[in-house]
Amino acid sequence: MTGTDFQHAAAGPAIILVEPQLGENIGMVARAMANFGLAELRLVNPRDGWPSEKARAAASRADHVIDAVKVFDDLASALADLNFVFATTARQRDGFKAVRGPVEAGRVLRARHGLGQRTGILFGRERFGLYNDEVGLADEIVTFPVDPDFSSLNIAQAALLMSYEWMKSGLEDETKTNFTGPDMKPASKEELHGLFAYLEGALEARGYFRPAPKKPKMVDNLRAVLTRAGFAEPELKVLRGIISSLDRFSPAMPRGDGSPGDDPRRLPAAARAAKAEAERQPHPPASDDEDTPPLGGKGTDND
Repeated sequence: MTGTDFQHAAAGPAIILVEPQLGENIGMVARAMANFGLAELRLVNPRDGWPSEKARAAASRADHVIDAVKVFDDLASALADLNFVFATTARQRDGFKAVRGPVEAGRVLRARHGLGQRTGILFGRERFGLYNDEVGLADEIVTFPVDPDFSSLNIAQAALLMSYEWMKSGLEDETKTNFTGPDMKPASKEELHGLFAYLEGALEARGYFRPAPKKPKMVDNLRAVLTRAGFAEPELKVLRGIISSLDRFSPAMPRGDGSPGDDPRRLPAAARAAKAEAERQPHPPASDDEDTPPLGGKGTDND
């Protein structure tokens, strides 16, 4: 991360963990923050103290987050310099606070950041979350659309969701990705029709179109399947190569076992029958001339 990127990340909402119990969870929170451009992590009375080598190991090289951690004795001190804070909870609370989902909460944080306000997101303990009076110190509540029968999120998972929504809210296009697939030219109709003809010829040679009266409908179905995909030129080349290999070679006539044209299954039925009948016929006996070695031939008395 460059210096410019770090300054941009530090300007995002602070992540505040209240009495976190495991160093591994703190480290995974730091890693989630770094994934999505956040860098300010605050801990309120961590159970096992600070610093924590377990946290650093679990952060997976998010050292800039770990190195900048601030530790506070109480929650009020951790929130003192912030202008707006969301409290995360999976349970409905008494009171008059607005409740938002993560998408809307991310946009609210981004808008307040644009106004120059310092913001934060408050997370509770791994075992039971936040007390009501701790939620009372926040401005609004953010909750996630989880299964009511299994609503408890790991603290790092919750931090990951909110960090993601923060980053997404700052994109010009929320659906934009960091990289894209290959830019491939769509295949022309001529290329696609060529594949049709080649495939249909290969299938015809293998007797695929049976019974014969159903061939037109089978061809229509085949073309409907192949036109639906919207193939690009390179994809058609791959398919044509596959069909060519299947058309030329088979287990009965593998590559290197003579010409594919010698495979009797490639012949029309009548030709196959004639060839098989010819092979069943007995060979005519050799003539007397063939039995008599030539004079001067190898292995005779004339040598």
